Amino acid sequence: MSHPYAAELALAHRLADAARQVSTGYFRQTLAIDSKQDDSPVTRADRETEALIREAIATTFPADGFFGEETGKSLSDAQRQWIIDPIDGTGSYVCGVPLFSTLIALLDEGKPVLGLIDMPALDERWSAVSGETARYGDAPCRTSDCAVLSDARMASTTPLMFSSAELQQLSALEKAVKVRRYGTDGYGYALLASGHLDLVVESDLKPYDYMAHVAIIEAAGGVISDWQGRPLDLNSGPQVLAAANPALHKAALALLQ
Repeated sequence: MSHPYAAELALAHRLADAARQVSTGYFRQTLAIDSKQDDSPVTRADRETEALIREAIATTFPADGFFGEETGKSLSDAQRQWIIDPIDGTGSYVCGVPLFSTLIALLDEGKPVLGLIDMPALDERWSAVSGETARYGDAPCRTSDCAVLSDARMASTTPLMFSSAELQQLSALEKAVKVRRYGTDGYGYALLASGHLDLVVESDLKPYDYMAHVAIIEAAGGVISDWQGRPLDLNSGPQVLAAANPALHKAALALLQ
């Protein structure tokens, strides 16, 4: 029996395939790098990727809403919302670092029910639908069983994403874990879903930066929330904590308070 979002997941895979053609075509080529109001780099690849995804969703599911990093929202009152980051990790992208991703999420009545993380330059993909098994490619994936901070491997994209107050909150957690890595972008959440990382702690994020991760991490056995332990939705703030399992999540939350 197929799952309730089979058609939507099939579309997400087609969108990721199409987006991959655009982003890899421009990758490590000479690109005009613009700056948005928040001073993050925007390239032609970002805009073209989001445009093709937006058009395909509007054609296939015209009643669904859309929220993309580059072009904003449409039909924001719709029951279902597609949340898209065409190239997450644009900084990596423009520097030739292959850790950029395309992030696709579907929310139904505000709840993330589908997620896809595609790594175009690495030819890797994670996907999940709520209530089903998370997958790395075609194979099931699972978070680690690391339940104590002293054994945990933790990642964030950059220390620059944290305020001075947040860095103070983080310091105890950083000292408690076994391994600390920076530079992961969205790839960190994917690696957590496959059991290679145990914690991802970030801030300065928008919903399109993390919505795709929710269904994947939860389906893989992990927990993802804000720094207060609340579930993530379109009204969540910039802070995200993802953990391999409830015990590790609880331990990390305690040190972030």
